[in-house]
Amino acid sequence: MIVSDAISPPTSSKLSIQHVSKSFGKLPQITHALQDISLDIKEKEFVCFVGPSGCGKSTLLNIIAGLTMPDSGTVLLNNQPLTDQNKECMMMFQEHALFPWLDVLGNVMFPLKLIEGLSRSDRKDLAMNYLKLVKLDNVAHSHIHELSGGMKQRVALARALAPNPKVLLMDEPFAALDAMTREQLYGDIQEIHMNTGKTIVFVTHNIREAACLGDRILLFSPNPGRIIREYDIDISRPRDINDGAISKFAMQITADLKNKPTTCPADE
Repeated sequence: MIVSDAISPPTSSKLSIQHVSKSFGKLPQITHALQDISLDIKEKEFVCFVGPSGCGKSTLLNIIAGLTMPDSGTVLLNNQPLTDQNKECMMMFQEHALFPWLDVLGNVMFPLKLIEGLSRSDRKDLAMNYLKLVKLDNVAHSHIHELSGGMKQRVALARALAPNPKVLLMDEPFAALDAMTREQLYGDIQEIHMNTGKTIVFVTHNIREAACLGDRILLFSPNPGRIIREYDIDISRPRDINDGAISKFAMQITADLKNKPTTCPADE
């Protein structure tokens, strides 16, 4: 694991965040959610944001998605400024937010209506391909209430991937699931990442989860929200969250988060 206090821009930048700041509220009660955030995320990179509650992780994700506008700064995708409600980034939330009146296939087809030139037959074929990718093509015509929590999140993932976004944004998508389901989904999302080559930005409070999934982890501190350290995770994929190497990296990051430095596993 390579640890750095400075954020070094990688080559082949896909997503560039330049001097982004965001505050909420009014004087005298202003919350500085983000202060002068600058970072670059390269093509096909899996980046995880970690840090305590209130450190601005989800706020930054919402800014990238165009759901929240920054007070200052710019977000660029392929060197082009992103606008509000951009179509190049798709968000997957902690809650699946599926439509209960549509079946599984209908939910995945829904965002494809926004793509010009696609017939209903084309939308159906695309949706089925993504359901196969998340291993749910056998329940395409099931109602949402018939699915388990893990299956619902897989449908939400297929729906987010179906429009073929340039960047997939994931805001604690596995937090509400049981441990066994989460572990299964860790394997699934790694497989999907390797197969599709998507650029993924993932927010989590779970440091072991971040060490299992991320190519790079960015550690945030609150009040105001700032990136204070980055970690390059150089473990080959697929990764198992129960692997000892994952535990060592997670311990290092946890110690840094608590401001109690330990020996870096890479130096041992």
